[in-house]
Amino acid sequence: MTLTDDIKGKLKRLNVLEKIIAINVVIFVLGLLFKPVIGWLELPSNIGDFILQPWSIVTYAFAHYDFLHILFNMIWLYVIGQWFLNLFNPKLALNIYFLGAICGGLLYLLAHALFPDLLGNSRLVGASASVRALLIFLCAYMPNHGMRFFTFNLKLWYIGVAIVVIDLFGLFGYNTGGNLAHLGGVLLGYFYAKQLVKGNDIGKGFERFMDGFVNMFKSSKKGPLKTVHKNKGKVGGYTKADFNEFNNQKKIDVILDKISKSGYDSLTAEEKEFLFKAGK
Repeated sequence: MTLTDDIKGKLKRLNVLEKIIAINVVIFVLGLLFKPVIGWLELPSNIGDFILQPWSIVTYAFAHYDFLHILFNMIWLYVIGQWFLNLFNPKLALNIYFLGAICGGLLYLLAHALFPDLLGNSRLVGASASVRALLIFLCAYMPNHGMRFFTFNLKLWYIGVAIVVIDLFGLFGYNTGGNLAHLGGVLLGYFYAKQLVKGNDIGKGFERFMDGFVNMFKSSKKGPLKTVHKNKGKVGGYTKADFNEFNNQKKIDVILDKISKSGYDSLTAEEKEFLFKAGK
């Protein structure tokens, strides 16, 4: 086996968020070698400049100048990614990552348009808005889920509130634009989670767009259609009698496991209703 084949094999085994981490690292290294690369990816604060560089509403989330900036963003993304992909499917993770970046970028552009002196002639880089979107999604989707922190058991909504407070205080610091983008990711993650609990996947349109874009570069071969069947006589794969014997946390784990395997759309109305009530 050649070195190239070995690298390809390792890349194939990465999950989607680990692949995004790899892309971020590659772009960071290229930026060290060829600085104009990052400039082409940055999101300008001025609307006029943005119109000439529309792709930057997404690409800025893959660009970093500072080593500590990319290090902490990628550590957060890796930790959150492992947790997220144990519960939800990869497409949902990608939807939130990219939409978080877009919402963060839009809030940054809007703030400059309304208060040009606030941001000056700045440019935005970094994956922080996307990482915030994924984290706040988890905090909003299952706010009462516990997380062990040393000897304390913290509920996720505590962590979400702490992150938002930090970003709000950050608006009065040196990185106002970056913290505005963070809050854009926060808003997306929160709204996405609350809508998904109600059965509305607000990222489906974006997902179809991305699927269509990717399919433009694929061969026309079509695989067999897959149909998801909902067994209305069972809850999370268990009979209703067995399911009712579980405690609430076990019931939540069973349903989240089903989401991770088959997606949110595979849930029955009863399962969705239980998750909705559990999330309150």
